[in-house]
Amino acid sequence: DPATAAQTGPGTHSRAAAGAAAPVPAPDPAAVTFPIACGPVEPVVKNKASGDLDGDGRPETVAVVHCEAGSGTPPDGIYVITRPKTGKPRVVATLVDPKDRQNATGLTLRDGAVTATLLGYSTPDVPRCCPDQKDRAKWQWKDGTFKRTAPAGARSV
Repeated sequence: DPATAAQTGPGTHSRAAAGAAAPVPAPDPAAVTFPIACGPVEPVVKNKASGDLDGDGRPETVAVVHCEAGSGTPPDGIYVITRPKTGKPRVVATLVDPKDRQNATGLTLRDGAVTATLLGYSTPDVPRCCPDQKDRAKWQWKDGTFKRTAPAGARSV
């Protein structure tokens, strides 16, 4: 589907047209430090997608990240990574903070927008295995920042 962002993986590659500059590769999440406190364990990239989100012709990578956990469902963070013209890739935006205690599924990039389904909990008493809130979220680059454009407000699962 040409409208879907490039999802990198084995067997994916691109070829520049003869005489054209090679496309800039999407930033690699393994090359950045995420603003997530995991203590002695490492953060894990659960999902990622890449595409041009700000219209500059250079791809960004959106990564869903959480702390490694032996059991349970650790909360996710959703981060936007860019690669400057010079220097290393870096996190430029946090779309979902792990402190919000949500899990993200269905990450997609389409037409310059990031969408994901956020699963959460209505009260602290809801077991962490069983989210009871579901919210479809969408963010777009507008006026120099990522703005949530889908209405906020969770609904029951």
